[in-house]
Amino acid sequence: MQSSVLRRTLLGIIKKPSPALCCSRRNNTNYTIGGLWEPEYLEAMKSKVPLYDTLNIQMKGYDYPLLESYQKFVHTIASNMDIDVEECWATPPQNFKINTFKPNSTVVDKEFKLSMYERNVQIVDMPTTLYPILLSALSASVPEGVTVTVHEHDPEHEEVRYIPDLELKDLKDQLTLLGGPRVEKKKRKK
Repeated sequence: MQSSVLRRTLLGIIKKPSPALCCSRRNNTNYTIGGLWEPEYLEAMKSKVPLYDTLNIQMKGYDYPLLESYQKFVHTIASNMDIDVEECWATPPQNFKINTFKPNSTVVDKEFKLSMYERNVQIVDMPTTLYPILLSALSASVPEGVTVTVHEHDPEHEEVRYIPDLELKDLKDQLTLLGGPRVEKKKRKK
């Protein structure tokens, strides 16, 4: 019983165990569980300022080197402000085909191919007091042609960065059309 309580406490499932589950109790705030002693100063070290959980700073632009440079700048500013940068990533570019037409006709005059690049910086446990300061620093330094959005992390934003394997997807579709995977039991030779 004590080892399962210790294991759950170490995994973070139980933050502060109930006195009935403890091995011994030294005072009202300090607990000993199977040899694990939790001092009261751990509670005092917690932030008294509310924290944002996980935020993504998303940058989009058509100029690849400029966007890469700005992502490095955002990462540096966040690090200098003692904000935890958990991860940075790029997503595959979106390609657009833009046509201009001759006046009063449907004849194509010029054709342009543009690529929209995207970079993300993920920050965690940011104090709410630093959020407006970071936003004002980012908005004051945004280069031309770059758009910046800040939003809460959503697992869908992270899935966009992976390029799907189309051959594997086609093979899986063919397998489901044929009736799904076949399960065979191997016969043992005696």
